[in-house]
Amino acid sequence: MAILIDPPAWPAHGTLWSHLVSDTATDELHAFAKRLRIPRRSFDLDHYDVPASLHDQAVAIGARPVTAKDVVHALRDSGLRVRQAERPIVTPLRRRQYLTTEWQSLGELLGATSVTRTTSATASDAWLSLGENTLARWSEPHRSYHDERHLEDVLLALDHLATRGERVSPESLLAAWFHDAVYLGRSTDETASAQLAVASLEVFPLDPSLVSRVGEFIVATAPDKEARDPSPALAHLLDADLSIFAAPRHRYEEYAGAVRAEYAHVADPEFAEGRSLILSRYLERPAIYRTATARQLWEERARRNVADEIARLRANDHRPARRRGGA
Repeated sequence: MAILIDPPAWPAHGTLWSHLVSDTATDELHAFAKRLRIPRRSFDLDHYDVPASLHDQAVAIGARPVTAKDVVHALRDSGLRVRQAERPIVTPLRRRQYLTTEWQSLGELLGATSVTRTTSATASDAWLSLGENTLARWSEPHRSYHDERHLEDVLLALDHLATRGERVSPESLLAAWFHDAVYLGRSTDETASAQLAVASLEVFPLDPSLVSRVGEFIVATAPDKEARDPSPALAHLLDADLSIFAAPRHRYEEYAGAVRAEYAHVADPEFAEGRSLILSRYLERPAIYRTATARQLWEERARRNVADEIARLRANDHRPARRRGGA
């Protein structure tokens, strides 16, 4: 049983990268990456991408330096290798595994799996059932953007903030799980999601004030309800919810396309007007993100992505300027 790392030789994002793998199990790999303070979003189905700056530290805490060929052979021999052709099938399976594991871990952290206020099921079964029902909501067929991938992105963003020293609270994590649990494209979605969260969590032995804060946080994710001076816990959730703005270009374009698909019933000119108006409001802020850590990680790229989308939307909106968002 060993953790292996190859030399930093793969160029991307202005640096060189190594591959970190396990020759036995991904659980062992995740635990090692956590010790190295590598965010979970750096996991790419069968390996972690590690920047050159962390290569020596990885070796110092126990990774065995090997060649790139050795890494490939270890993955192949252990049965952990995911080939390129397998990625479309494996990716959603790994996403569901990650979400299920995170939900179970959150329940254990909160003590929610020890006892419930109902006698219909064991606490562990009740918590698992709630997680399954919540994931079923995120998997509803009418969702294009507000789906399991968005939930994964928000949780990965919270994890990224945590690896940079932010103290991410349980209420931030719980609110992330429920913040779009109800999604019908209506202005009442956040309120309905908050009500669902509170009702679902009340049967567990959780601090009532925590459950109440979860509901408040969810309501605050509505674009017109964001608090001007949020608590650190709420700021973490708001920043994670908007972390998609800072995605790599190809992912941002997928996101923009998925949002458009959810509003397929709206004509192109009206969508361009409404979407560009909403996005412009984020650029008008002194900063898109509330925490210094998120600003350091995401602000510059987020502003570039959002500005580029606004330009594309306006380029495709051929109505007279007087009709566009008051311009």
